[in-house]
Amino acid sequence: MKLPTEKQAVSTVSDLVTEFLGESGAIRVEHVGDTRRYDYAISAGSHRFAAEYKSSASAGVIAAAIQGLKQLPTSNSDVVTPLVIVPFMGEVGRELCKKSRMSWLDLSGNADITAPGLKIRIEGRPNKYSERGRPPNLFASKSSRIARQLLLFPGRFQTQVELVRQTGLDDGYVSKIVRRLKQEQYVVTDETGAIRPRDPDVLLDAWRNAYEFTRHRIVKGHVTARSGEELLERVVRAISRASMEWATTGLSAAWLYTHFAAFRVTTIYISTLPTRSLFDELDFTDEPRGANLWLVLPDDEGVFHGSRVCDGVRCVSAVQTYVDLKDHPERANEAAAALRGQLLQWD
Repeated sequence: MKLPTEKQAVSTVSDLVTEFLGESGAIRVEHVGDTRRYDYAISAGSHRFAAEYKSSASAGVIAAAIQGLKQLPTSNSDVVTPLVIVPFMGEVGRELCKKSRMSWLDLSGNADITAPGLKIRIEGRPNKYSERGRPPNLFASKSSRIARQLLLFPGRFQTQVELVRQTGLDDGYVSKIVRRLKQEQYVVTDETGAIRPRDPDVLLDAWRNAYEFTRHRIVKGHVTARSGEELLERVVRAISRASMEWATTGLSAAWLYTHFAAFRVTTIYISTLPTRSLFDELDFTDEPRGANLWLVLPDDEGVFHGSRVCDGVRCVSAVQTYVDLKDHPERANEAAAALRGQLLQWD
């Protein structure tokens, strides 16, 4: 189904509010975007809403809508509930609204609305506006180099020339990704055209949501060791003698960064396939089910960008470690939270 414009969506919004509240005679939806700082003024019985409509539900767009609605002036005489409206609200958008206590509804019939004396929650209705084909992904292998570079220096404006130099991507490709980042409102621009993240948390959440660690080539096996630390030390000693680029990630890197909790699985990115001699030195057993060592051939060398040495061991950046933890076992979610709390706090 074709995405409606702000004016075209009025009738759908009116039908949905009527369905949710069952007050068809008292429902009024006005398009006021030409004269006010929001798109719709909605009245439903005793309830009043100031609604912002966005045709995209990307994390950047939703975050910008929330920010705009929170800046609306309040009136003591009439309680007006801010409301975000999109064609279909995705997982990241729902989480952003939940954290901000922002009500929302989508034109597909889902909603989470809280107002004085009112609570509406509807979920599970399918996306009526899904686009054919695979949607473009700002966080695919090579394009994620831009997000990574921006998050490594979130408070600094970076020019396109600098992004080309730092990421190793060609100028045309960087220009295309930067244009998309602007369209999706993930970045802001200064007077020279340089960009920085509008909200680093939003950009990081969007990248993590789209990320799949399994897209890398992963060799899983078992190496005898009494602890994760002993295993990491043994693997680092062996792999350091091999002529390849490497860096640890996942639980082992999170431990080196935060010392949050003990770990069993050691995960290491390597730039080339492991040799038989390396396997033999480690006494590596191909045993995916009981694996405590993951050797990972990345699908893009950008994962190594921003690597640093912690306690004598090279780790991928804290940003890369955080997204990699999404698909790890054990206490990966807690390790990710500790990493974010200690190292990924933005001014």
